[in-house]
Amino acid sequence: MKVAFYTLGCKVNQYESQSLSELLNKFGFETVGKDENANVYIINSCTVTAESDRKTRQAVRRFKRNNPDSVVVLTGCMPQAYPEDAKALLQADIVIGNKNNSDLPEILEEFFRDKKRRVLTSKHETGDPFSSCSISSFEERTRAYVKIQDGCNRFCSYCIIPVSRGRVRSKPLEELKEELLKLASSGYKEVVLVGINLSSYGQDIGKEFSDAVELACSIDGIERVRLGSLEPDHLTDEVVEKLSKCKKLCPQFHISLQSGCNKTLKRMNRHYTAEEYKELCSSLRKHFNDCTLTTDVMVGFCGESDEDFNESLNFVKEIGFEKVHVFPYSVRTGTKAEKMDGHLPKAVKEERSAIMISECEKIRSAFLASQVGRTVNVLFESKEKDGMILGHTSNYTPVKVCGEHSLFGTFRDVKITDTEGDCCIGEII
Repeated sequence: MKVAFYTLGCKVNQYESQSLSELLNKFGFETVGKDENANVYIINSCTVTAESDRKTRQAVRRFKRNNPDSVVVLTGCMPQAYPEDAKALLQADIVIGNKNNSDLPEILEEFFRDKKRRVLTSKHETGDPFSSCSISSFEERTRAYVKIQDGCNRFCSYCIIPVSRGRVRSKPLEELKEELLKLASSGYKEVVLVGINLSSYGQDIGKEFSDAVELACSIDGIERVRLGSLEPDHLTDEVVEKLSKCKKLCPQFHISLQSGCNKTLKRMNRHYTAEEYKELCSSLRKHFNDCTLTTDVMVGFCGESDEDFNESLNFVKEIGFEKVHVFPYSVRTGTKAEKMDGHLPKAVKEERSAIMISECEKIRSAFLASQVGRTVNVLFESKEKDGMILGHTSNYTPVKVCGEHSLFGTFRDVKITDTEGDCCIGEII
């Protein structure tokens, strides 16, 4: 039996697809590419935006249309958050929530026996344990994502994640150590610790976020440790101080902002002010040499006035993020924001998004240009369409050089000579 995966969404979803792939391999399935012929196609969905749901529906219909005799499985966050919508996608032969992923081998066995459609979406409950999951490899990449945390207790007014992911749950340190040792023995030199609300790690098991980072940095063979997206209110001065002592920790931090306007942050039910966020950025840049900061910014949230938007725009320019993911607000059914006043027209949100993106691209271009002439250490990862080899510095600056596949998985010193689009160009020293 052959199984293929189509994964939407965040790094946690990508990790879970890999974990599910390894689980199914133990039951005799062979994992193949999504464009190959397979007996089973698994769509691991995201539901963070309305666009994510659209892509999920489109994928389910496309895979069934192109492979009518194969089994199409819909899993992930979309059926977990909106089980009735998922159930209505009749092209999916099996519908399960992310809480039920570990049951998929048995569910597939039952389906092959009687060919009856299965729909199983159990709700997350307070007190649920961290679902045991582990990987020994990560596709063919030189960098491996490692899920250490799941769930969120924040209940931001626009967000459905507490429904789709449940409450904060953390991977025990002994399980994390075992997984990291396996990845190191498989040759992975860089790992990325990921979670739904990563910096809340340890709240449920009497540990701290820094404990997991310190453990990862202690593993022989792993030379770089990166962090997934972080919430700013968990990153206290004490935590930043502890992280700064982890010598393998990469000085690149993706700190979720959403808005630089305090009024908007309050409506969003975010747990910090713009001033507190700015102090955190200053602290990180102080404690980490060659530090880069990236973020997410939402525009067009309910009630956002022109003044609010400009305040957020000016804040983003003031911080000078090295990269920004900009997206317009979209309504999530079942959230507090759904019933708020002041929803903005699509045209207004698109206009503000274009303005924010334009300004952020200017900052990004200036940052990349500032790297020309520097000598940096790069871990090479993949071959690009133009034939060049792509890698990243410790602060996640993308660098391309002329080279061969033999560079994959190796660290090399590179002198940056130019920029091209969203990338630096260099020469190996």
